Amino acid sequence: AVSFETPEYTANVDALGTLRVLESVKNLNLVNKTKIYQASTSELYGNSDSRIQNEKTIFQPRSPYAIAKLYSFWICKNYREAYGMFICNGILFNHESPRRGSNFVTNKVIKSIAMIKKNLLKKLELGNLESQRDWGHSKDYVRAMHLIMNYNRSDDWIVSMGETRSIRDFCEYAFKIVGLNYLDYVVQNKKFVRPLELNILKGDSSKTRKKLNWKPEYTFE
Repeated sequence: AVSFETPEYTANVDALGTLRVLESVKNLNLVNKTKIYQASTSELYGNSDSRIQNEKTIFQPRSPYAIAKLYSFWICKNYREAYGMFICNGILFNHESPRRGSNFVTNKVIKSIAMIKKNLLKKLELGNLESQRDWGHSKDYVRAMHLIMNYNRSDDWIVSMGETRSIRDFCEYAFKIVGLNYLDYVVQNKKFVRPLELNILKGDSSKTRKKLNWKPEYTFE
């Protein structure tokens, strides 16, 4: 949601930032010595017409961030094909870990639960509870990145669990772990709703699983 507030900064970092890296490698004649991994995103799919997204699904970005990342995705493909550069686009769906920033909903929920349990917070304010995401664990996804970069050729890859859960599901499960009912604490606040919302993301990572022999070790739970 921050990208709606800082669209110019977002474009400068997420779109032109990638271009600057590619141009540096090309202009310094490091093409044959360099591998580039572009951290792409499932946000590219936006409100896709497809209920499950794969490498051939049409992109429909819904935020300045996603649009900037769309440029990044295509400029990488362009340089890969035009200059023979080893560049991979890793389209990773949501992946979480204890290092996740507090501005992301998952860590916000977890930290708020801890504060509620210690009587330091009364309510947890969130936006769209029905928004659905395909969540995995960062450890599994970084392992996939390593396999992607060590494959015999550069390509575009999806890394995902292939299942979706809503923000509501996440809250219900997380509160239940500490013996609380999320309905007693979670309230919706319109200020946390994006101007354009994504309804559902679900990735088809069959190509990555088959060609790279990758499979996740962590479940949603």
